[in-house]
Amino acid sequence: MRAVSVSGAALAAPALSPAAPARVDEADETAVALGYKHDTAKVDRQRYPKHSPAQNCANCSFFQGAANDPWGGCAMFGRKHIAAAGWCNAWAKKPG
Repeated sequence: MRAVSVSGAALAAPALSPAAPARVDEADETAVALGYKHDTAKVDRQRYPKHSPAQNCANCSFFQGAANDPWGGCAMFGRKHIAAAGWCNAWAKKPG
């Protein structure tokens, strides 16, 4: 029988990737209250007459994603992500 020697080096466990943040559901209480839609083209124009199809979450000051991110954080929805192509009644033009 042979003895096997083990060095003191620890084996590194593979890094765990963090779970993707939850996405806002259009039926979510906050989403309903703000008139949030994943697609700005589907916003009820009668209910939100100041809405413009040029407005979307990606060009809103509350959007926390990068310019090319399809989903990102939003100050209105806590830890949940919203669609960059979406819109809600809290929309405010991004400065610049």
